[in-house]
Amino acid sequence: MAMKAVCVLKGTGEVTGTVYFEQQNETSSVKLSGEITGLTPGKHGFHVHAFGDNTNGCISAGPHFNPYGKNHGGPTDSDRHVGDLGNVIADDNGVAKIGIEDKIATLLGQHSIIGRTMVIHEKEDDLGKGGSEESLKTGNAGGRLACGIIGITQ
Repeated sequence: MAMKAVCVLKGTGEVTGTVYFEQQNETSSVKLSGEITGLTPGKHGFHVHAFGDNTNGCISAGPHFNPYGKNHGGPTDSDRHVGDLGNVIADDNGVAKIGIEDKIATLLGQHSIIGRTMVIHEKEDDLGKGGSEESLKTGNAGGRLACGIIGITQ
C-alpha cells in the first residue's frame, strides 16, 4: 500500500515551499518532489528534524531525526541520520527544484518521518566531512530558514 505525505515550508523571511513524499511499500525508497523559493543561489542543507513541533518556530523541531544514534552524513553514507537528505540547489532565481530518492527515510513503520519537521537551512551541508564536532551533528548547515511538519495526504 502506497503512502503519501506533504510538507508546507514557511519561515520568517521569503523562503517558502512545498515538498511531496511518496513510498510504494516498506522496502521501497521514499521519493521527494517539490519546490522551494526565496533562497540564496547555491546549496542548502535539507533535513528531517526529530520533532513535529513548530511552537517556537523552526528551533523547536529539535535536532536531526536520528533514531539509530549515528553521526551526521550524506544521503549515500551508511553512517548518517535518518533525517540527513543532503542539499538542495537553488538556481540564480532562488528556486530549488526537489527530486530526491532516499533509501533510509521512511513513511512507514516505527521510524517514520511523518509527524516530524522538514527544515531547509541557510548554508550548504558539508555532509559530516567538515572535520569538526558540529559537522558530525549538523553538517555546519547554519540557521533554519523555513520548516514545516510532514503530514499524511491522499
